[in-house]
Amino acid sequence: MADEVTAHQQHSSKNKGSEPHPPGEFPSIEEGKQTTANGVLEALGYEPELVRNRSTLQVAFMSFVLAAIPYGLATTFIYPLIGGGPVNIIWGWLAVSLITLCVAASLGEVTSVYPTAGGVYYQTFMLSPPSYRRIASWICGWSYVVGNITITLAVNLGSTLFFISCINVFESAPGVGIFEATTYQVFLIFVAVTFLANAITTFGNKWLPYLDAFAMFLTLAGVLAIVICVLAIAKEGRHGAGYVFTSFEPASGWPAGWSFCVGLLQAAYSTSSTGMVICMCEEVQEPSTQVPKALVGTVILNTLAGFLFLVPLVFVLPDTKVLAALQSGQPVPSIIKSAIGSPVGSFLLLLPLILLSLFCVIGCTTAVSRSTWAFARDGGIPGSKWWRQVNTDGVPFNAMMLGMVVEILLGFIYFGSTTAFNAFTGVGVITLTVSYACPIVVSLAGGRRHIKNGQFNLGTLGLVCNIVTLAWSILVIPLFCMPSSIPVAAETVNYAPVVFVAFILLASGWYWVWGYEKYVGPPTMDDEFRSSE
Repeated sequence: MADEVTAHQQHSSKNKGSEPHPPGEFPSIEEGKQTTANGVLEALGYEPELVRNRSTLQVAFMSFVLAAIPYGLATTFIYPLIGGGPVNIIWGWLAVSLITLCVAASLGEVTSVYPTAGGVYYQTFMLSPPSYRRIASWICGWSYVVGNITITLAVNLGSTLFFISCINVFESAPGVGIFEATTYQVFLIFVAVTFLANAITTFGNKWLPYLDAFAMFLTLAGVLAIVICVLAIAKEGRHGAGYVFTSFEPASGWPAGWSFCVGLLQAAYSTSSTGMVICMCEEVQEPSTQVPKALVGTVILNTLAGFLFLVPLVFVLPDTKVLAALQSGQPVPSIIKSAIGSPVGSFLLLLPLILLSLFCVIGCTTAVSRSTWAFARDGGIPGSKWWRQVNTDGVPFNAMMLGMVVEILLGFIYFGSTTAFNAFTGVGVITLTVSYACPIVVSLAGGRRHIKNGQFNLGTLGLVCNIVTLAWSILVIPLFCMPSSIPVAAETVNYAPVVFVAFILLASGWYWVWGYEKYVGPPTMDDEFRSSE
């Protein structure tokens, strides 16, 4: 470990020639090269290692692809379906989207002041008092990395299950799909998807912004095709507006109010990626303005796209009890097939969502590699000297491989429980929400003084957004540790608490074994200077 500490200390001293900035004080326009993105990064204590090849639109496109709204809403449609039916599906989506807009605005304010790949854990360190900044940033960093990994794992497995369900719109007999998909076959497809995403991310780094742009327009075209065809054909008829917007049919076994809340996992999963794009700050040209704009703008676009996607599906919704009983746990292919009446037509409408799922996997894999690399750069992960390396193409390949291995190992849980997807979805939402809350908590506790130095200051509105974000964060942890329905059988247990606690124990153990004495946090501040503030 000594060589890791030495390397970290050497990295911390790279910019001793520049006067350190107090917490929250952004380098001024007059400070020469610091007006450039790399100059600002150097002033914050880091040597530029990644390639700045993304524009504002490209960052927004990546953020859109990370959420992959139609795909994300499709793969988790079962949660609001049993949580409360139409009301849960429509109004749950809009409610969580408004909350997510507050989260995005809050993160945008802080990111405009501290635009690094370290993202929320770096911001937490910078904003916290010296007495607890190390442990606060440690908790946030592990939550952020774990959240990125488990959400990516959920996307990989969800893409696999959704792909199989789409294939099974073709039937060998009434109600029987052409692909049985045994457990080991599902796992092998999951592994193949994971390998493919990592290969594309590794060897096609310079092309990723263009893939994101293509995915954006493909998504919009696909959603419009689904909306038009589903509503125009509607083979089994359409419900009235009263049913779509007012019918509440909880079928989870939970009390009505709590059932509605548990059903929000669909919307929370689809919007949980909001802050993942912050780890791309060192690959954009003007991160202080580009990333905050992308954060907020994408949430607004996602809200509209999600509403446009969900409403037509609810208008043609078949018997919800039949959908809830589907072994695949993927109702959307069945909904579209019942509305279209043709397996070929249904599959063609689903094809853009299948492709979007692959783009989403690639985007999430990219975010995993950057977040893991950034935390390793500051010594927060065991074996940091390997994970902080960047190859000649500007790709943190070792960190990417670490994420891939962890995802595949966790994927073995699927052999023990076919509801493992629930666990990965739940723990991903929980840990990412915790990581987003950390810098907002310390910012609010410090009176939001640093915000005035950023380029995305929302004033009183920002304060309101902070409060809404923290209230949501408090609700999320117990909410998504619950099983989606009761009574609970062995095969329907929610393993999210188990996975979450396992990571907490790993992070805590590593801190007390090594981090308490050795972890010094990001190398951006002079400790003595800050202590004298």
